[in-house]
Amino acid sequence: MGRLVILGGGESGIGTALLGKEKGYEVFVSDKGKIKEKYKHVLIHNEIEWEDEGHTEAKILNADIVMKSPGISDKVALVKQIHERGITVVSEIEFASKFTEATIIGITGSNGKTTTATLIHHILKQELNVGLAGNIGDSFAKQILEENFKNYVLEISSFQLDDIIDFKPKIAIITNITPDHLDRYDYKFENYIDSKFRIAMNQTKDDYLIYDADDEVITKHLKNNPVQSTLLPFSLEKNIENGAYLDKDTIKITINNNQIIMPTSNLTLEGKHNIKNAMAASTVAHLLKIRKQTIRESFENFQGVEHRLEQVLKINKVQYINDSKATNVNATYYALESMDAPTVWIVGGVDKGNNYEALFPFINEKVKAIICLGVDNEKLMNTFGNMVDVIIETQFMSEAVKIAYKVANAGDNVLLSPACASFDLFENYEDRGRQFKNAVRNL
Repeated sequence: MGRLVILGGGESGIGTALLGKEKGYEVFVSDKGKIKEKYKHVLIHNEIEWEDEGHTEAKILNADIVMKSPGISDKVALVKQIHERGITVVSEIEFASKFTEATIIGITGSNGKTTTATLIHHILKQELNVGLAGNIGDSFAKQILEENFKNYVLEISSFQLDDIIDFKPKIAIITNITPDHLDRYDYKFENYIDSKFRIAMNQTKDDYLIYDADDEVITKHLKNNPVQSTLLPFSLEKNIENGAYLDKDTIKITINNNQIIMPTSNLTLEGKHNIKNAMAASTVAHLLKIRKQTIRESFENFQGVEHRLEQVLKINKVQYINDSKATNVNATYYALESMDAPTVWIVGGVDKGNNYEALFPFINEKVKAIICLGVDNEKLMNTFGNMVDVIIETQFMSEAVKIAYKVANAGDNVLLSPACASFDLFENYEDRGRQFKNAVRNL
């Protein structure tokens, strides 16, 4: 089959290595950082060659195909060299999809991907043989190797879409597009938009694109760059002939003149954005002929996603909420929008060129105190300093939670919704969320 070199020994890298070996490739895994012990054991056990804490160029530039981790930018010198040699560079989803005949439901967007993907999987698994992968859980490649599901729900980032060639989901979903990760796209929003739309680039009229018709960025792009796919929009604002819309308290979904109606009253998730996630999910379920009753029941017993507006504990009548997954301003917008009590807001981390203006109305209306939790809080202090009476900075989660405990009164919320990446103080957003929950439990 040829030589497969994998850059990055994380979940997607190890999964690809296992699948590649099984399919007859000569596999080599190389990581600039340290490979986690659990992944090293897998490589050694499967007799796959690897290196970490540095790349040996000679062992990489002789590849026939390179799978690079989504975290590695195209601007890295080694990646440039690989491209210059004409070596094909792919993402895990591109590589793995070649080895499955399964129906693929691919979900991308700036926010709502994880909730929508998890909700779709939760509904479909009641009646279908289905896996959940991409940015969630076990890698797609590993699942193809071990489970061989008939259907896959994939949460896909723009970075993964940047390195696809033939990848084509039967059903693609774009939840929304707001400025995010612009540091990877030359600070040009258009580049990021183009990247998201790659999810539909190989689709034909027999495939479907489900998208938010209220999102002007998406509708404008579609108008100027038509796709081949059959379009199924969803909207909270207008009536949709083919697709889904909100009519008072019910979601109406029409596909090929076949309509189903879902009451929103049985959604366990709160907030307008979750009605949109539910519309996207029920459109997929309707397309795949899942029974109405099953969809309704699934909405009623869906638990939500960890680190996404997750209610942790109530202490002295103060509700603590973990929204660590809010790594951009738009996600935090949804979080603040759904607050129905005075809120102590914990914010901060690695700022990706954030513009916080959209949050100002909520700060005035709902936020009583701000706790900046980051290595560099200067921008936050300058932006919000005059808007609230109490603004405090810290570098420690335990301290942030203690301060919040002192500032909050009965009936208030304490919300961790950082609007930033987590890598300055934490391993990732999960680590940040878990530290928050532990600190709350230790109060």
